[in-house]
Amino acid sequence: MTDATAITSGRAAEILKDHRESIDRLDAILVYTLAERFKRTQAVGRLKAEHDLPPSDPSREARQIERLEWLSKEADLDPEFAKKFLTFIISEVIRHHEKLQK
Repeated sequence: MTDATAITSGRAAEILKDHRESIDRLDAILVYTLAERFKRTQAVGRLKAEHDLPPSDPSREARQIERLEWLSKEADLDPEFAKKFLTFIISEVIRHHEKLQK
């Protein structure tokens, strides 16, 4: 290995470390954001259960998916991935709402 290769490899390792630290911070933000979102949806679920409202709202869910697809395009994120992600979250919220209604 030449000195130039060692310097390049060392710099690459440093950049990789920086990227990974950034990813770790973003993962933490995602987890705390999801936790806050689920706290809000739990409050919605309790309100729906108290007032005998249906656990899901298909028209709102469709609007939310449409909105997220638009936001994902603006953020340069694959809209199909964003749709799958939100669909999963919505299904979990509905499951929690259904449990509250029982």
